[in-house]
Amino acid sequence: MTQNTLLNQLDTVKQNFADNVPAEIRKIMANATADLEKSAITKKSLTKGNLAASFNLPNQLGKSVELNTLLTKGPVVISFYRGAWCPFCSLELKALQERLTDIESLGASLIAISPQAPGNSISTAEKNGLSFDVLSDQNNKVAKQFGLVFTLADSLKPIYENFGIDIAESNQEDSFELPFAATFVIDQKGVIQYAFVDVDYTNRAEPETIIEVLKSL
Repeated sequence: MTQNTLLNQLDTVKQNFADNVPAEIRKIMANATADLEKSAITKKSLTKGNLAASFNLPNQLGKSVELNTLLTKGPVVISFYRGAWCPFCSLELKALQERLTDIESLGASLIAISPQAPGNSISTAEKNGLSFDVLSDQNNKVAKQFGLVFTLADSLKPIYENFGIDIAESNQEDSFELPFAATFVIDQKGVIQYAFVDVDYTNRAEPETIIEVLKSL
C-alpha cells in the first residue's frame, strides 16, 4: 500500500488542477513561476546556518507569540504559507497538524505564518482543524526578514480573481505581496538547521523530513 505522504496529496491536487483548468491559463501560471525561478530571488532567503530573525506576531486568538520565547522551550518549526485561499497551503497545514504530536514530543514548537489579517488566520485554523499557533504577519514584515517576499505578477491577478481569490481582502492591503512556500527548523540558539524555500507554491516540505531534522538536533 502506498504511503499517503504530503507529496502524494499535492500530486493529486496538481493533477486535478491540470484536468480542470484550461491549458492557456496553466501556461500563464507556469510562466509566472518560471520568471521567479529566473530572477534567482530566493538567493536572498535565509538558509541553513543563518541566524533566524526574531519576531513577535499575533496568533489567531490575538495573543502575541515571540520566537525568542518559544526557543527557550526548544526548537521551533516555522511554516510560511500564502493564505487560507490556497489549497496547497491547506494540505500542508493539515499534514503538519497530523504530525504535531510527533513534533512536540521532540520538544519543538510549530507555528504557521501568513500575511493574512488576524480574522482570516482564525478562519485558517478553524477550517483546517489546527491546534498550533497561526500567526498574522501583515505587510509581510517577518517574511521580508526571512527573504521570502515576492509580488504577484500582473498576469496572475485576473486569473486569481476568476478563481474567486481576493488577496487584497485576505491581507487587508493591496500590495499583492506574498511569501514563498517556506519551512524552517530553528534550533534553540536561533540558528536555522533546515530551510525549504520554493518559488513553486505547489511544492512543500514533507513533515517526515522536518521530524528527521528535529531528531538530529
